[in-house]
Amino acid sequence: MINHLITQKNWQTQLSEAITSVDELLTVLNLETLKAQIYIPAHFHLRVPRAFVAKMTAGDANDPLLKQVLPDKQEQITVTGYVADPLAENDQNPIKGLLHKYQSRVLLTVTGACAIHCRYCFRQHFDYNANMPTSAEHLAITSYITEHPEVNEVILSGGDPLSVSNRRLFAWLDTLEAIPQLTTIRLHTRLPLVIPERLDNALLDRLSQSRCNIVMVIHCNHANEIDTNTAEYLQRARVAGVVLINQAVLLKGINDSVMTQTALSQRLFDAGVLPYYLHVLDKVAGAAHFDNDERWAISLYWLLLAALPGYLVPKLVQELPNRPFKVPIDIYKGS
Repeated sequence: MINHLITQKNWQTQLSEAITSVDELLTVLNLETLKAQIYIPAHFHLRVPRAFVAKMTAGDANDPLLKQVLPDKQEQITVTGYVADPLAENDQNPIKGLLHKYQSRVLLTVTGACAIHCRYCFRQHFDYNANMPTSAEHLAITSYITEHPEVNEVILSGGDPLSVSNRRLFAWLDTLEAIPQLTTIRLHTRLPLVIPERLDNALLDRLSQSRCNIVMVIHCNHANEIDTNTAEYLQRARVAGVVLINQAVLLKGINDSVMTQTALSQRLFDAGVLPYYLHVLDKVAGAAHFDNDERWAISLYWLLLAALPGYLVPKLVQELPNRPFKVPIDIYKGS
């Protein structure tokens, strides 16, 4: 019944009604006893849509979806090597709102807003106010891309690019599609998992009409994030011609077992999404308690190779500062 009532609302209403109070979240999940174990962060506050909360198990303090969003006192512990800008993105920012880290593609931070605040987010300390392009700066971005003919793909990121209105998103699409050298537009988003209704008819119709290849990289970490309603919306996007792939982050105590990773890959495939990347955690300040030992990540990967067909095994990678590509983890290390 809770899910039914939520999904009758459009995505904008669901976005505006996201839970931002720790007390409310714990009350909804019958977990008031956890209050002593959490804290109220001074920045990067709690934010989680109710549709995502509805996928959690009430009374379960170890629910894998809850653990991704509930502030934990461990975030306050300073750990050597975990920093505010783990990918040195501030050094790859030639003009406002544009990151150029990889040769053939650029990334645009079209918004600083997300529908959900994941506690391990590598951009939780990013200065969006200083990097948000205005409408007037679209021309500068267009000029930069045109002056770099090796760029044939643009990644819309943020924040979450699907958290902006269709009007704003379509304006970006119009701008990019007018650049002849571009062949692919990619959207990195968590919205289809946390508010599936974001994949509305207007959005899917517009994406299906693009002259560019449209790739949507969703961010799903656990099979429980894909219920029947979510799978139906993802399949609709696939039917509209959107290429759907997933990138997950390996998170301690959440998805760092063969069982959880196997279930995730299978659930993704059933929903029309191919597993693409499994990221070793970016070492962002406040997220050290989510990190796994690299040796375990490698052991887990070998087990996944045995348990799954090759097309359902995501690439095990890490992103390092000042490297022009995702760095594959050496799975033969120590063998």
